[in-house]
Amino acid sequence: MLEEYWTYILITVAGFIATDFWRWLGVLAGNRLNEESEALNWVRAVATALVMAVTAKLIVFPTGVLADSPLWLRLSAAGIGFCIFLLTGKKVAIGVIAPIAILVAGLFLLKA
Repeated sequence: MLEEYWTYILITVAGFIATDFWRWLGVLAGNRLNEESEALNWVRAVATALVMAVTAKLIVFPTGVLADSPLWLRLSAAGIGFCIFLLTGKKVAIGVIAPIAILVAGLFLLKA
């Protein structure tokens, strides 16, 4: 019976070692960090820059279905969505849903 599930067990163990182990180690080490330290500010800045770089890449050089949408629509959805995010008190859920809704509406109108 173990042979049938060996692949799943291996994926689970490898996934745990690759991700969860380091997350728990970060939690343990992070409890000792000063949240206002320059090192942590630098880490936050790098993490934010990486997220924004991936987001910009997805907007400017999309793949899949998103590649069929015009650049102006993707840029407009991102810009308007960001403004809505700021106007609603920086609520992340609204900041994610708004540009998606704008993009879907724009694609629907372009197909019609």
